[in-house]
Amino acid sequence: MSILQTPPDLVIRVLIVDDHPFVRAGVADILITAGGIEVVGESDDGSTVPALAARSHPHVVLMDLRMPKMSGIEATRALLAEQPDARVMMLTGSDGEGNRSEAADSGAVGFLLKGGDPDTLVAAVRRVANGGTAWPDDVPPAAW
Repeated sequence: MSILQTPPDLVIRVLIVDDHPFVRAGVADILITAGGIEVVGESDDGSTVPALAARSHPHVVLMDLRMPKMSGIEATRALLAEQPDARVMMLTGSDGEGNRSEAADSGAVGFLLKGGDPDTLVAAVRRVANGGTAWPDDVPPAAW
């Protein structure tokens, strides 16, 4: 079965990439507590994403937009070059159409702010795992 059509009883596998351990731990706690979601890996560096995703087979990669060693944009491009079916959602503290456009151009299928509601994060992960997108205010990049 394709990762774009996860059955309802399948546990969603998520890889979290953020240079802040506190953020990774908080996001992992939110997802695990929600149920039906498993965190299969974490990284603080975008350059590790392709290899880590190849080993952990996530349904969704939550990617920080800005990281010191390799940005989420670069990491998304590198991941999608190797695994074109990967589903990446940017998770960032900095909003702005430029950031959203950059995320969309890299191949990401979603963009959420770190300061948002935890329920929104969980719903977005589930939507992305099932082939949908998760853009601010449900407005797709083509409408910007």
